[in-house]
Amino acid sequence: MSHIHLRAPSSASGRRSNGASGALPKFYSDRPHYHNRDLTSWIIPFSVVIPGARRKLRLWIPNIRGLHRASLSRFGKKTGSFLIILVYFLLIFSVFAVAHRFGSKKKTWPGVPSTTLVFEKEDLQRIWEWEIASGHHPSTRPVPAEYNLEVQPKNPSLPHAGSGRVYLDGQSRASSNNVAYPQRPKAGSVADLDVLMRHCDFNTYSYVRDCLEVLRIGGGLDNGKRVRRVIPDEWKYVFVEGENSGRASSTSPSLPQVPDSRRQGVLRGEHDAEDDSVFTKSRHAAWEVPPIPLPPIKTPHTPYCNPEEPRIFHMLWTGDFTDKPYLALISFLYTQNLGLHDTQPSRDICSPKLWLWINPGFMLTLKNPALSREKFDKIIQNQWAAPFLHPRFKGIIEFKFWNTTEQLDGVSELRDVWRSAPTLFNSGGHTIHIPGMPRTWGVHDEEVTTAVENQANATSAPVSYNEPEKVAVVLSDMARFLLCHRFGGVYLDADTLFLRDWEELWGWKGAFAYRWSWHDNYNTAALKMSKGSALGSFILRTAFKNDFDFHPMTITNFMKDAYMEDLLFRLPDAMFDSAWLNMEGYQRERPPQPYFSRFEEFFETPQQNSATPPVVGFDGFFRGAFSYHFHNSWSRLNDPSRNFPDLGSRFARDVDIFVPKPVPQDFNWSTVLKRTFEAYIRGEIPNMYGEWIKY
Repeated sequence: MSHIHLRAPSSASGRRSNGASGALPKFYSDRPHYHNRDLTSWIIPFSVVIPGARRKLRLWIPNIRGLHRASLSRFGKKTGSFLIILVYFLLIFSVFAVAHRFGSKKKTWPGVPSTTLVFEKEDLQRIWEWEIASGHHPSTRPVPAEYNLEVQPKNPSLPHAGSGRVYLDGQSRASSNNVAYPQRPKAGSVADLDVLMRHCDFNTYSYVRDCLEVLRIGGGLDNGKRVRRVIPDEWKYVFVEGENSGRASSTSPSLPQVPDSRRQGVLRGEHDAEDDSVFTKSRHAAWEVPPIPLPPIKTPHTPYCNPEEPRIFHMLWTGDFTDKPYLALISFLYTQNLGLHDTQPSRDICSPKLWLWINPGFMLTLKNPALSREKFDKIIQNQWAAPFLHPRFKGIIEFKFWNTTEQLDGVSELRDVWRSAPTLFNSGGHTIHIPGMPRTWGVHDEEVTTAVENQANATSAPVSYNEPEKVAVVLSDMARFLLCHRFGGVYLDADTLFLRDWEELWGWKGAFAYRWSWHDNYNTAALKMSKGSALGSFILRTAFKNDFDFHPMTITNFMKDAYMEDLLFRLPDAMFDSAWLNMEGYQRERPPQPYFSRFEEFFETPQQNSATPPVVGFDGFFRGAFSYHFHNSWSRLNDPSRNFPDLGSRFARDVDIFVPKPVPQDFNWSTVLKRTFEAYIRGEIPNMYGEWIKY
């Protein structure tokens, strides 16, 4: 390769230029000059290895270095750097926006309002009015201002002329002759949830410990201990309806009165503009055709034991019956007013029932009596389920078999439309698709149905689809709303223990669930709704129009978008799930009794705390709460050393052979509660109210 040496040019005067470069010779090469393509091209190739293929996939991506170099040379250091940062941000935002539009549950571009609303404002107002007129809103909370009502609907459930609420003194309810046990709640008594919200709501910085004390003392569960000498009047939350007298009051003694103008008068001024923009329609569903059909308004004041308001606890269980639903059922027998202490049922009480729905593990498409008999035989043979078939519990605990088709066809809101849904199993946007479902479900031709059923009975093979394990979890989200709307009552997850009589909650005619720990969302592990209510119709139709999603957080969106949260009371989790806040790290400086940092500690109590359960027993376990939700832990045993129904000779069967294991030195909470409930059923101790079971 040759080079040419050139001397620097001279000026006209014969002198060389004063430039610095002029003092040195310059060299030019005859080698061709090539630009650096990686630094000048705006895009560069990028190869991706394809598994199982010889060739690579070639993609073109932006050349970051080239863009940076070009921006600096064109706009300067400051402006160029700013533009590069801006481009980076727009690129990241674009990826996020596309993912949010096509990969998220809301299916909207960022910044675009996303709602679940499918009802017009006028129909939502009619639902409010229906619930209030039917006595399902016994609260002083008015219809939200977003509805722009000039006059609040008259609420027959609130105190009015000639009728009031008599709040009961929990301390005076303890019998002077038997202070060891509390008295049963007074028949027809009602828990004022407005009062309890003031003492227990997490938003008001209320501690679970303090809430449980109000629940315990105001509900008469302190057993006359009289430790707290001065009981504030505002702790009275249990009332009975009665005529106004010297000792009757329309509200709790210290509960602020709601002005009549807020409850039954003007809510907005004459010149306030109507604003319906807060009711934003869902972008993915059509409006419900107005006016929507509503059932006849129910009579607000009904008899104490009203067949239209049945007291039914629902639970759903999938698979083989184990020690977990067994523990829930014996806690039900131990706490609820079932008349087990009398040989003859009393007419003075309205006893609840518990329906345990058995999901056989696959979705039935047709009724199959042969399958029902087969599953019933399995229950009889199951050691954990067989005790509840004892004649003493007849009409109190009932086993029922879940059939998804039958339940969906049993509600008018979904009967004619659910088969057109893309899927039935959607939980918070997590969709489970099952081939052939649901469009092929059900047979509309009666003759064909009969033929198929006869064939199924002859072969004892149910017409069904196999059910993935995750479907059972998603199914329960839907089942609770179907059951409560179709039959009425309360749905509870099967990992729930009863801790006291629910009489006062049955007295509250409104609907409720409870709070998802500290989050401003519902948890429907406990759900109360009235049979055939307008609220139930609203939820079912809204869920259908929103991809059949019944996840609790989605239900929260339904209620918020329609401004109906006050129709489905979101009660504090302290009333049903007292350990949840501690488990998530809240209020650990003043925890309730007992203190759990993990849900598993109910089954595996830490050794340093294991002296407490056998000493304080059932009375020291979240005393005052209505229930306890232990959140799954299906693999952990309630009583590892006596892992069988220890109910005595009355329930013993020849086929049962139990081999007790060595007795542990310390007992977990689950063991202590199980053995307490079992001792009551054996007839060795009374229940929490001092009542002895009679056979």
